Amino acid sequence: MNYDLQALDRALAARIREKKLPGCSVAIRGPEGELFQKGYGFCDMEHARPVNGDTVFGIASMSKSTVALSLCILAAEGRISLDQPVTDFLPQFRIPGQPRDAVAVRHLLTHTAGIPPMEPLEWSIALNTPGREGDWVRRMKASSPNRMDKIEQIIDYIAHCPYETLGAPGEYMSYSNEGYAVLCTVFDIAAGVPLEQFLDERVFGPMGMTRTVLDGHGERAIPLSGGNITRLFDNDDDGSLTCDDRWSTLPPFRSCACVKSTARDMARYYACIAARGKADGKQVIPAQAVELLVGAAFPLRERSYYCCGLNKRVKYGHVICEHSGGLHGVSTHGGLLLDEGWGFSALCNKSNEDTDDLVWMMYNMIMGRPLEEDHRWLHPTGKPFADPEMLLGRYLGHEGTPTTVTVTLKDGVLMGDNDQNDLGPFRLVWCGGTWFQGWRDGDSAPASRERFYVRNGRAWGLKVGTRIFRRIPD
Repeated sequence: MNYDLQALDRALAARIREKKLPGCSVAIRGPEGELFQKGYGFCDMEHARPVNGDTVFGIASMSKSTVALSLCILAAEGRISLDQPVTDFLPQFRIPGQPRDAVAVRHLLTHTAGIPPMEPLEWSIALNTPGREGDWVRRMKASSPNRMDKIEQIIDYIAHCPYETLGAPGEYMSYSNEGYAVLCTVFDIAAGVPLEQFLDERVFGPMGMTRTVLDGHGERAIPLSGGNITRLFDNDDDGSLTCDDRWSTLPPFRSCACVKSTARDMARYYACIAARGKADGKQVIPAQAVELLVGAAFPLRERSYYCCGLNKRVKYGHVICEHSGGLHGVSTHGGLLLDEGWGFSALCNKSNEDTDDLVWMMYNMIMGRPLEEDHRWLHPTGKPFADPEMLLGRYLGHEGTPTTVTVTLKDGVLMGDNDQNDLGPFRLVWCGGTWFQGWRDGDSAPASRERFYVRNGRAWGLKVGTRIFRRIPD
């Protein structure tokens, strides 16, 4: 098939200019090898170092699938079972109110252990990253009980968490960095070697990912890059653009967020998974590991479903598996077309940006769709929600700075307001079931995604994106 790569290049460049992104690197790899790679913008404030396909970026939470895949390799080789209790590896692990052996490795992989949103990842970043300053850092340092630099501290905080457990293991999905931190240590114990070594020898090396490492704050990535590594852009407290080299340091959260890579390497990674473990014509990852990661155990549907370290959905007949990531100076998205051999990545060097739409353009080209077509999987019904009174109230999440979402009824319209967002209230547009999109007047796209959990005629929880917030008692 002939692909219009020039049209894709123009569309990507225009979108990156529109978003005012300092630097981005994108890549597509297919069954026949690399189809497209391009760097846009610069690695530095001085515009002295252009981005290219080999520029090293952080990938943040895109890292999660690397520990998930590693655990699935062990399971495919019969060295562990994903249904083993976490306490087989960490006897001290507990989730309040649940039987001590009820949480399995699988529950942590799929974010279904019942762990509520909590603070340890943000505490770990604030207290362990050299030179990081600002209002947020000061708030985190003032509230943290310790440095959160050891896995035992995270396990202890989960076991004695002051916030109510969300439900029984397997009952609800709520994204948990803390759960993935525990998985890193589970892997080390199960494999008998550090995750870093296993990834080098069994994943990155065999896949041909020559510029990818799992490290804390660049100690391996910086020399590996040969100088072709981006600086980190963010907005200061006053909104001005800043640039530094302070990679987030979060010791116990290793593979949650600490892989450094290139767009080319990440496209290779996803293409290998898409080909059921084959890279350059060779079986380098057990096919059964890919099956455990994203296979038939997980549903095929348009609405995204979190498997093991990757979301899975169906669009236009293609099975897409993907993940985003975000940290200081890092905004990323990557994905694959399962069983078609295609891998995609878009890496950006600025905080708090979306790169999903850049990857959507690349998906669309391969699928033969209009490049600008969006991939949102919630769709407004065009009707009002029949029982709005069930949803009214305040909902609180504790990940980092406590966040409250207030849901009200104004002139018959459901409204939401997030106290950590200064953009003001948004309309809650019903999308079927208890799913909603948040829209602000004048916006061309929804600002948020919400799902309410209702019991006995009243919502007890609100999923904000991928995190479940608890209703605050009246």
